[in-house]
Amino acid sequence: MAGTRIQGTCSEELALIIARVAGLGALTAEALARERGWTLAAARARLSQAERRGLLAAWRPLRGQASLYTATAAGIRAAGVNGIAPGRVSPAGARHSAVCSLAAAELCHGYPGYRVVGEAELRREERSGGTLLASVVMGGTAAAVHRPDLALLPGHADAAAIAVEVELTVKAPRRLEAICLAWSRARHLEGVIYLAPAEVRPALGRAIERSRAAGRVAVVALESLESRGPGPIERAITGGA
Repeated sequence: MAGTRIQGTCSEELALIIARVAGLGALTAEALARERGWTLAAARARLSQAERRGLLAAWRPLRGQASLYTATAAGIRAAGVNGIAPGRVSPAGARHSAVCSLAAAELCHGYPGYRVVGEAELRREERSGGTLLASVVMGGTAAAVHRPDLALLPGHADAAAIAVEVELTVKAPRRLEAICLAWSRARHLEGVIYLAPAEVRPALGRAIERSRAAGRVAVVALESLESRGPGPIERAITGGA
């Protein structure tokens, strides 16, 4: 990873990139390119520049996978991002982080009336406002708050948020049913979307049926987000380069 010495000031464009990286937790160049409408080369150049200046850190814990960028403490200070800690990427969570950033980019285009945020930014927004926007209380105790991987926050006050879960592996049935039950009771939400690959969708369907959450929770093929055919999401799911 790069050091923490910052050269010069942080431009407005770079500050926006750092804020996006911090809010999602981690970001790939492919996700940034898709979200901004840039070429992959342009996205890589901007992220590499920020890494060289110590504003972002690059992680590649999985062989053959794209680099994941996280915001450093120096980058967070330079961009003026408050209430979000520097990110880290572990080998266990690398693929999930990559897919979440790619899914967020696709959702930005699919839901233009909403602001797509990651768990880190959602946590900050909920703490700041003192209310749950897209999270849910588990087990009847306020201490057990379950936050989704992503959230679609509406651009106007008369609409509710949509929680988005990126489910790449099958959770234990009881745990999954408990989460679905909590989602089904969350009346502050417009609904919940589970983005999942083919091998995970049957278990999700069973959990939704058993928790009687069908009216509140929808399962969407994760691969279907890529309207331009197989791309980075599918490669990230399957482990391809």
